Order: sequence, then C-alpha cells, then structure tokens
Amino acid sequence: MPAPPPDERALRYFLAVTRSLSIRGAAAALGVAASAVSRQVAELEALLGQPLLERLPRGVQPTEAGRAVAEHARAQEEATAALRERLHRLRGGVEGTVRLCCGDGFLPGLLEEGLAGFAAAHPGLRFVLLHGGTDRVLEAVAEGEAELGLAYNPPAHPALVSAARARQPLLALLPPGMAAPPAPLPLAALAEEPCALLFPGHGIRHLLSRVEADGGFRLAPRLETGSVETLRRFVLSGMGLTFLPGFAAARELAEGRLHAVELADPLLAEASAHLLHRAARPLPAAAALLLDHLARHLSLFAGTARF
Repeated sequence: MPAPPPDERALRYFLAVTRSLSIRGAAAALGVAASAVSRQVAELEALLGQPLLERLPRGVQPTEAGRAVAEHARAQEEATAALRERLHRLRGGVEGTVRLCCGDGFLPGLLEEGLAGFAAAHPGLRFVLLHGGTDRVLEAVAEGEAELGLAYNPPAHPALVSAARARQPLLALLPPGMAAPPAPLPLAALAEEPCALLFPGHGIRHLLSRVEADGGFRLAPRLETGSVETLRRFVLSGMGLTFLPGFAAARELAEGRLHAVELADPLLAEASAHLLHRAARPLPAAAALLLDHLARHLSLFAGTARF
C-alpha cells in the first residue's frame, strides 16, 4: 500500500525549516516549541522513508529529497492561499496577507507613501514585512516567501520580473561640515576618505565593488553594517561619508543635515530601484492591488513607466 500523503501541518513546519535553515528559527517563526518542529520533521522523514535534512554543526540544509518536498509544500501553500482568496472574493471583499521583502532604505517611503494609505483602504488585509539586502530580496520573492520585493539595482533573475523601475543614482552622502568637492565626482577620488559601507549581499555594495575592481582601487571603510539607518547615523555624527541613493536619506537631504554629491561613474549614475514579483505565477489579488498601488504612489517611482 502506498504511504499516506503528508499532512498540512507537517509540510508547513518543514517549509519553515527550509526557509530559516534552522529548527529553532523555524520554531520562532511558527510560534511553537522547537521540539514540536523536530517531531514533525522526524515523522515526515519516517513517512517518506528517507532523510529530508542534513544536520550540520550550525543549522540544517535540505537534501535533494528535502528540496523536492519543500517545492511541493510551497505549491500547496500557494494553492491553499489562492483558494481562500477566491472564496473570499465570491463573498465580496479583499482580505488575507501580503508579504513583502525589502532593504531598510526603502522603509520610510514604503510605510508612509505606500502601506499607510493602502491599509486604510483595505482594512481586511494584513502585511508581513521581511528585511534584507538585495540577495535576500531576490531569494525571498523567487522562493515564494514574499509576493513582492523592493530591491536596489538587482541583477537579472530568471524567476523574477520588474513591475516598475526607476533610475536612482548612487550618491556620496557627506556631513554638512565636510567640504563638498566639485561634482560629478569619480568614486576613485573618495578612495582615501573614511566611509561606512553595507555588507556584501546588498545591491549598493555590489555596485561599489564592481567600480572598485574596474578602477583598481579600494575604498577605506571605517564601518561596515547591514543597516541603512546606521550608515545615515555614521555620516550625521561626522565620522565620514557613505553611499546611498537619494530616496534612502530623503528627509536628511531635504532638511540639509546631509549633503549629496553626484558620482561620475556610469554604473553608479545609472543605478535603479525595482519593484519585483515572480514571473511564473499570477499574483494573488491582494498582492496585485498592492503592487499597482506602490508603482503609482511611491515617490521613488514617480513619473516612470510600468512594465
């Protein structure tokens, strides 16, 4: 007799493990005890007759069979969500959860110009907001962990499309007391200046690294961080300069607390912000509504065409 199919809870727990690559991380995301997650995974492996996870000294990795089960679990999760949404539309309304992933440089505009008005118009919706650099945004949207992503100058990804895109040049941000050199300025001219940089994995760091490699020089970071807020604070404190698109420090620039210098390098001058979603499957109705709202209301996309 064939084995019975895995139940929904076991698949949901296992999918959480593959997303966090940790039993404890999955338990925290699910709001359950780690022992409950371990038990569900063990029962799922026993049911299917093969190991689904490789236990490592720090965390876990799915085996080939585990990746197949995770893909099935994601498809089932999406099918269930689509059914619930369709049934609710038949009752006349939009509700459910929309999941987004973005870097924290997008947060002020996303919350103030995007989600605030949209949430007021659609009180039946809730939102899950994930954070991370460009690599994390691409992964979350491609793997179905988020329906929408906002990323700065992401590389092309076969599973993703840009619903909106806008040129957002990378700027050098200086504290008010620092003399601003003539602009536009090549990045190499700032190589000896103390600066703060984002960790690798962020779109901004990818851009800077490419220009450094092409020019045969290296920037001199005094501070490295994963936080755009920390970059802004670094410059405001007078410790040095940093590199951000204008939308990531719009308030400080408007108030004159930071000064922006344009960079002459074409790769930096032509950088762009993207609103992303998966290419293969239609968006749930709520996510499609939010995508349209963000493309029209986020100032960083103002005056740009939809794709």
